[in-house]
Amino acid sequence: MGLVYATITLINGEELILAKRHLIGTDEIKQMNASMFVNSGAYMMAINETICEQLSLSIKEKRKVQLANGEIAEYNVAGPIEVRFKNRRSNMDALVLPGNNEPLLGAIPMEDMDVLIHPQRQELVVNPEHPYFVQMVMK
Repeated sequence: MGLVYATITLINGEELILAKRHLIGTDEIKQMNASMFVNSGAYMMAINETICEQLSLSIKEKRKVQLANGEIAEYNVAGPIEVRFKNRRSNMDALVLPGNNEPLLGAIPMEDMDVLIHPQRQELVVNPEHPYFVQMVMK
């Protein structure tokens, strides 16, 4: 299987709440589409500093992360972010990678949105067993 990328909509979650309370207009909510590397072997979602700045996300904390080469690195965590793909959505925080590094959609947001990697088509798809709604496993 090759590398899989998907266009994911990222929205500033704090601004969504402010708009719902009519404190800002819906046209003031910062959002963007990002081509993200989809990797079910990675846990979290990661964005880069450019995305974080464009969405005006708040830095929540720092976390240590073990990289694929075994190295331990420390990254900022920003959010909240509403993540959208087709008819699915999820809310979460994301690790912030330095500079303009490639953003990553990991297993946690994929599970939360009930989306899968289609191996033959090499693309992210809505779970065909639940095309109209998210169905989660509670066990």
